[in-house]
Amino acid sequence: MKIVVYHAEECDRKKCTTVKLGKQGKVKVVTKLNQLPTGAIVLDPYSPKALSVEDRETVMEKGLVGLDCSWKRLNKVPYRIKTGKNSRSLPFMIAANPTNYGKPCILSTAEAIAASFYIIGFKDIATDIMSGFKWGPHFLTLNEELLERYSKAKSSLEVVEIQNEYIS
Repeated sequence: MKIVVYHAEECDRKKCTTVKLGKQGKVKVVTKLNQLPTGAIVLDPYSPKALSVEDRETVMEKGLVGLDCSWKRLNKVPYRIKTGKNSRSLPFMIAANPTNYGKPCILSTAEAIAASFYIIGFKDIATDIMSGFKWGPHFLTLNEELLERYSKAKSSLEVVEIQNEYIS
């Protein structure tokens, strides 16, 4: 499956999960937006629609795109990327990466990609993505109950309902 990450080069390359995934050959890292695959699902934390199993076929056919840029600067990412019909947000999860450990919803790019594959039913890909990090398997364990529930949801609406039920 095609996994492409737009890297805005705004982070410490030594700690960057995108750079590491690229070196491992697990993702294609691009620095120009015109290199993103057309029609792919784009992970955007501000998208009103949550990722769900409904997106599985699109990811299989067109790919998955991660945006590795500061959320504080996401408004600088061109409008067509942020608001495209294929942009999706991820539901509530807890970060396990060393920079944001224990913080809700502040996932590394690797965590976001792995969670996406888990949610759409490719747990083996999620496990493979996280296997390259010492803390990676812990992300899946820490969020296992939620990831399982999200992966069984039949729609974006159900994913949001599960999230809201968990948060309340």
